[in-house]
Amino acid sequence: MLDTNNLITSHLTDDLMFNVAYEKTRVQGKKYVIDTSRDKAIAVVGNSFNCASHYELLKTVEDVIAKGRTPFELSDAKVKINKARDNAVIIADVTLPNVNAKVITDLMSTTICERIIITHGVDGTMSNQVWFGAIDSWCSNGQVIGEHDKLRKKNTRLFTTTILGNELEESRQNFYENSSKLNEWSKIKLDGVDVSEIIKNIVKSDRKAEKMSSLYYNEVSNRGANVFSLYSAFTNYSSYADERNGFSLKNMGNDTENISMWNRELEVSKWISSNEFKKLELVA
Repeated sequence: MLDTNNLITSHLTDDLMFNVAYEKTRVQGKKYVIDTSRDKAIAVVGNSFNCASHYELLKTVEDVIAKGRTPFELSDAKVKINKARDNAVIIADVTLPNVNAKVITDLMSTTICERIIITHGVDGTMSNQVWFGAIDSWCSNGQVIGEHDKLRKKNTRLFTTTILGNELEESRQNFYENSSKLNEWSKIKLDGVDVSEIIKNIVKSDRKAEKMSSLYYNEVSNRGANVFSLYSAFTNYSSYADERNGFSLKNMGNDTENISMWNRELEVSKWISSNEFKKLELVA
């Protein structure tokens, strides 16, 4: 039986369970962030910076989730915790298979499930926030839900259990509303539309647009020529980074691959919030 009281924290590995301490540096106004389990400085931050440990933040979130979701909704939950920057940053990704909806196209149907994503950093490089989204169970493409500008304006200083509880309640309705929108997109035909040109106008990179066009036409073969296929091509880009889609990641060092993939999700949220993409909703 699933222990909803430790839904997320039970997936923290030992190397992420450290307490945070600080030590002075020789630079005025700066201090070290110390991973106490290794007695190692993992970042330099301003003297006013303070934060909870990974465990403390995730425990707060999972307690709110346990109160805001039914046992059935939480049963079968899948939790993955990615880390970066020498364990200073985590991205916890929770999928709830029992909160789901169908998206039906002319060629196939797929089930999308609700996601809850928690980002947390002890080094000042990652905002401490909870995001809500969906994942396609057929291809495992994931995406955050919401208008890009509103997502980026979420105020981390107002992170309280009350606000989080309200957002959690709203997210369930938002998930089903988003599912309805995806079904609407699946019915908007793009036959005869120059989708490659539209992609170029959205992503603002000829090289990226060329690869994205190939992804789109791969999606068309499975889902049909519609707006949902374009959306799925975008979410493929934000979910994979290998030979499957041609969008491999550059090795930037300091184990930042997971951050790069998260930034792709935010990039895709910007694309689907763009005026160019929204014009497709008017295609008859």
